[in-house]
Amino acid sequence: MKIERVETFVAKAALETPFYFSQSAFTERVVCLVKITDKDGAYGWGEVYGPPAVARAAIDWLAPLIIGGDPLQIETIWSELRKKIGVFGRSGVLVSAISAIDIALWDLRGKLLGQPVSALLGGRRRDQVKVYATGLYFTQTADLPGALADEARSYVAQGFSAMKMKIGLGIASDLQNVRAVRAAIGDDIDLMVDANCAYSLAEAARLAQLLEPYQIGWFEEPLSPEDYEGYRELRQRTTIPIAGGENEFLLAGFRRLLASRCVDIAQPDICGAGGLTECKRIATLASAFQINFTPHSWGTGVAFAAGLHLVSTLDVVPGRMRLPEPLLEFDRSENPLRDKLTRPRFAAVDGYVPVPTAPGLGIDVDMDYLLAHQL
Repeated sequence: MKIERVETFVAKAALETPFYFSQSAFTERVVCLVKITDKDGAYGWGEVYGPPAVARAAIDWLAPLIIGGDPLQIETIWSELRKKIGVFGRSGVLVSAISAIDIALWDLRGKLLGQPVSALLGGRRRDQVKVYATGLYFTQTADLPGALADEARSYVAQGFSAMKMKIGLGIASDLQNVRAVRAAIGDDIDLMVDANCAYSLAEAARLAQLLEPYQIGWFEEPLSPEDYEGYRELRQRTTIPIAGGENEFLLAGFRRLLASRCVDIAQPDICGAGGLTECKRIATLASAFQINFTPHSWGTGVAFAAGLHLVSTLDVVPGRMRLPEPLLEFDRSENPLRDKLTRPRFAAVDGYVPVPTAPGLGIDVDMDYLLAHQL
């Protein structure tokens, strides 16, 4: 078995309704995928979390290192790629490029061995994964609290028992929006908030204090990801659990985040933090620190399938007789690439998504759709 080809694809689809969050607006969704094929024609798919055009260049730069290699030797390949990016690749798009390659290799390995990725990662602890709906972005509307409340009610009607909403427009606006959503969904639905790094420590502490009566499951990325001291202090100033790690990279980055006691919930993006190989290590590290592990996921079915397989293998921290269930993010915002690029299409039933049992990730890419939308 030898790797013969490494191909990259960047695809784009326009949105019918633009939306925004605290840092930027979206009028389209763009993704970079990688396809790795062995000499006998078997292939695996991976996905990048990060700027697609730059990621494509990074993957193309790394590709010669793995062509001719054994696709079953994933950790060996991962180590060679990590050495290649060196000290200038400790974070950012080069790590995301490795992540996509790594996910594609796990998909390929599973197909070659006739096993789902979850089995190769150590075995499933659960056959379905509890997911939370991510949506509730900002839109240009005359009544944003009302629009968010209506959207939140739709997730409850679809069977979700947990959801996450965007904040970061300012303390007064955030409080108004959270109040409207909580009133719409009642007290039995878990509600998390995500500021996307919008606040200073003083602002985040004040907002957290005001949000505490609304039973917030976690406060995600309240501060800049570089403000480790601020995260640690904020944790001490609120009863709301603090979540973060979407913008952290590699095991060493999460060691600093966790050893500094910055977060209650670690949220690596599998397509950005180092792939399945590294995120399995990060999950073990989080367990050692007694920190919950809930991957960030905001891409196509490739990224979501990788998350399903990994989360299905997780032990719960801390262990107990009646275990809480680990969660996976299930993006519900508009994304034609997520809905049409991969098959089968994932759907939640009563807030759960089954873990694929087919070899590899259990998904494939619609090449006609991909080629019709590629850049």
